[in-house]
Amino acid sequence: MTTFERIKKLSKKLNLSLQDVAEKAEIGINTIYKWKNYDPKGTDLAKVANILHTTTDYLLGRTNNPSIPDSSTLSDDTLTWLDLDMPYGGSVPDELKDYYKALAEQYIKQHPEILKKRDDN
Repeated sequence: MTTFERIKKLSKKLNLSLQDVAEKAEIGINTIYKWKNYDPKGTDLAKVANILHTTTDYLLGRTNNPSIPDSSTLSDDTLTWLDLDMPYGGSVPDELKDYYKALAEQYIKQHPEILKKRDDN
């Protein structure tokens, strides 16, 4: 299933049109339609995942589980926002969350051994 097909499926499940998803994610509808044939950019995909209450990994087909893991399912060595002790009063402003998520996803793409190490444990 392509990213576009997954987005369409979840949109339908949530009674949202693709136009609704695009508007809520503050991206153009053509961006979503381009994902029929092209890989999405991290920030736009993260916005759509947030609207559809899922992960970018699910939309990209890296997992078949559309659920967002809760903190009780994270391993002890999993880094969370709380662990980062960020400036901004310990929380990340909404306008930066997509940026940091996209940055982390790009890092993982360039260093797939990180996922292998995690999966081996």
